[in-house]
Amino acid sequence: MTDLAAVGVALVGVGLAVLGALAIWRRAKERRLGELVAIDAGGATTLRSERYRLVGRPDELRRGRDGTVVPVELKRRRAPHAGPFASHRVQLGAYCLLVEETFGRPPPFGVLRYRDREVVLAWDRSVRSEVLAALRAATSPYDGRADPSEAKCAACRWSAGCTASWAPGGATT
Repeated sequence: MTDLAAVGVALVGVGLAVLGALAIWRRAKERRLGELVAIDAGGATTLRSERYRLVGRPDELRRGRDGTVVPVELKRRRAPHAGPFASHRVQLGAYCLLVEETFGRPPPFGVLRYRDREVVLAWDRSVRSEVLAALRAATSPYDGRADPSEAKCAACRWSAGCTASWAPGGATT
């Protein structure tokens, strides 16, 4: 019985050592991104840009040693195999734009932290263009480009009030 107890104690000790090592590794990884300066806890990290008429609240803001602030967006899902979805890139890019507007200095990058890995997105011209194009599209009036179909309209939550809804015979209502 004492041998079994000793093995149990040893296994618990090894488990605790592994958990401690993982915690140290996570903290070192977090420090690489910089000091945590804000976390989305209900309003403290709301960033606003009057120029772009944009408001957002990143999950985390981190300040690097050089003073730059980096937005971090947490995603509960696994990282997509083909790279971040366009919506994730635009969301993080919008936070980068807001950081630039708020702190007067562009972040070098933003971070998408998925359940299984991190993706660092450089804040560059292409991401900025993608964000600004999405802002223009979101704020411009609807131009009637809908391509209604029975399947699309059946699954759409807006079909009841939509002027481009599908109708039998291919006519739109």
